[in-house]
Amino acid sequence: HQEGKNPLLRALRYFLCNLYHLHYCLWSRYDVLFLDSTPPTQGIIGAVVKFIRKKPIVYNLQDIFPDSLVSTGLVSNKSFLWRIGQIIERISYKYSDKIIVISEDFKRNLMAKGVSESKIEIVYNWVDEHAVVPIARDKNTLFDEFGLDRDKFYVVYAGNLGSAQNIDIILEAAKATRQYADLQFLIFGTEDQSAPYKEYVRRAQISNLRILPMQPYSMVSQVYSLGNVAIVSCKKGFGNIAMPSKTWSIMSSGTAVLASFDAGTDLQHIIEANGLGRFVEAEDVNEFVGAILDLYGNPRECIQMGLRGRQYILDNLTRNIGTKKYIEIINSVYSGDGNIRV
Repeated sequence: HQEGKNPLLRALRYFLCNLYHLHYCLWSRYDVLFLDSTPPTQGIIGAVVKFIRKKPIVYNLQDIFPDSLVSTGLVSNKSFLWRIGQIIERISYKYSDKIIVISEDFKRNLMAKGVSESKIEIVYNWVDEHAVVPIARDKNTLFDEFGLDRDKFYVVYAGNLGSAQNIDIILEAAKATRQYADLQFLIFGTEDQSAPYKEYVRRAQISNLRILPMQPYSMVSQVYSLGNVAIVSCKKGFGNIAMPSKTWSIMSSGTAVLASFDAGTDLQHIIEANGLGRFVEAEDVNEFVGAILDLYGNPRECIQMGLRGRQYILDNLTRNIGTKKYIEIINSVYSGDGNIRV
């Protein structure tokens, strides 16, 4: 828990991890080196190994470093760590033969930094469509476990309750809609993160919002199926470095999406172009409340949005579709005998 607040401890872990990976990559047999972006110093290891062994590299970029450190407030863009991060980033991109990114926004970010478009491949993260499924209300055991009325309209948020997620906008929306007795908000989060929010809800007497314990991943279908709509929220400035993967879980569970995120992003396009929910500009409380009331007034449309979301997952974001794209990218950098070792 403390590492996330201490860049030096994180850097030490990265260093030890990289020593192990360097040794393994120098002495093991492989044809293509597939690197993840966590820890972000993996790219340096890739560059060293490529110089020695001349093998192609596919770099799987799930997090844009060091941009993410600044956005989460861990460092400033004038700090020494930031400058080191930029050097690591440039080397990682330069020596990669292909870079897999998880959104159009990531691609634009890299191209703005001088990365050739021909290197960049977009493969959205996927969801296990067999594990995350719609659960009918009369079959959803969480209604009984938490004493929830199945006839009410629920707005659900589940996940990290950190600063970046802007949970405050949900609290403000609940406060602004207290007069609607059958409109209820449910927030699922860990005990340590939820404590200050519980205190605020108590003091502000927000009677239409409950903060409930985080559920195991095996219950993700039940959690999101509680909602007529489920929330994806972020503060401003995360649009070109984040693609909230919980969006796909919400859609796979057959629930409408309400996103509070940077405008002009991939997330906005996917939601609006396919009729999967509502999208509002990050941190705009009035727009956020308006979207909730619009959805609340159209519960049948919420059902249709959820159905479209589920179908979008089946058509575009299954494990089978995603892994096929990975294989195609790996094959594109390999010129051997067809027996690829990764």
